[in-house]
Amino acid sequence: MAVGFIISIKQKTRQADKSMAEKLELKVILSELDGWTKTGDGRNAIRRTYKFPDFSSAFAFMSGVALKAEQLNHHPEWFNVYNTVDVTLTTHDVSGLTSLDRDMARFMDGLADRLMLT
Repeated sequence: MAVGFIISIKQKTRQADKSMAEKLELKVILSELDGWTKTGDGRNAIRRTYKFPDFSSAFAFMSGVALKAEQLNHHPEWFNVYNTVDVTLTTHDVSGLTSLDRDMARFMDGLADRLMLT
């Protein structure tokens, strides 16, 4: 019973975090990020494709992003083939872009830069 209660509290805390995220305009967020573009599917979302030296680097990137996504409770849409990772970011709860998307994109860019040097 206690475990269910703790999980319930954790879920409510995560939901509150997303509702407090600052909603951002597409052109503002794109002006702050290099290499990101608007998706072509009509959604208020951004995308970027990362190419790494090899599969291990791409997988390390995805693993690092997965840990950050859990920390922020903000998970990317992504697709991976060998050394390429295609990422889409949007905040589904607000049907648009928020500071969570900007923060996640910045984290991804920094992590990718570090992995490209290895």
